[in-house]
Amino acid sequence: MAANTISITVKIWRQSDPNSTGSFENHRLEDINTDMSFLEMLDVLNERLTLSGGEPVAFDHDCREGICGMCGAVVNGIAHGPERETTLCQLHMRHFRNGETIAIEPFRARAFPPIKDLIIDRSSFDHIITAGGYVSMNTGSAQDGNTIPVAQDKAEQAMDAAACIGCGACVAACPNAAAMLFVGAKVSQFALLPQGEPERKKRALAMVEAMDKAGFGNCGNERECENVCPKGISIRNIARLNREYIRAAFTAD
Repeated sequence: MAANTISITVKIWRQSDPNSTGSFENHRLEDINTDMSFLEMLDVLNERLTLSGGEPVAFDHDCREGICGMCGAVVNGIAHGPERETTLCQLHMRHFRNGETIAIEPFRARAFPPIKDLIIDRSSFDHIITAGGYVSMNTGSAQDGNTIPVAQDKAEQAMDAAACIGCGACVAACPNAAAMLFVGAKVSQFALLPQGEPERKKRALAMVEAMDKAGFGNCGNERECENVCPKGISIRNIARLNREYIRAAFTAD
């Protein structure tokens, strides 16, 4: 075995469809290059499964650059794996030991029903965004960048919240499968800026209602969501969401 390769056992969740009972499968992989990303390791596994006549593992991915939020799995009990502020596609095999057994399973939440293997249905996030994660404005020529003054600290906080990629790791890590960090980031992104003011009350009420309707749990302030977020979204956004919701509920027309 070369110095920059390891041998691992992959204990991976297999489930053929949403209604079937899934189970773990064990696969031994030799000579895995430590410079590979985690998804590249899964590519190797799938290539070997295909060549041997087996069914490849289904998993979500797109950009593989930590931007799109498509990838995601629980690796050894941690959403996106052991490295902080790292998406699954940016996790590299050098962070695992030679001879290690790596358990891989999908994000689990009532609001994230399984589809196949590691793929889950995260359309509940889309419904929340549709409910209020936008601003309405007249179209036409672009405004001058300095027309609406924004304080530097507010702009930076809004940008930090906007970094959320909607991967769902916060839900997978939360003991109650809450989506408060995701919704808090999306509400904060607009609440901090003057462009979000016209629909501020409506947004908070509508997005929380959509979150509850989707079946997400309540926040227990465990902070597991913050710990696994690949973009380092702060739970301060949950506190802001609570304030926005209370303000809207008590002052709604």
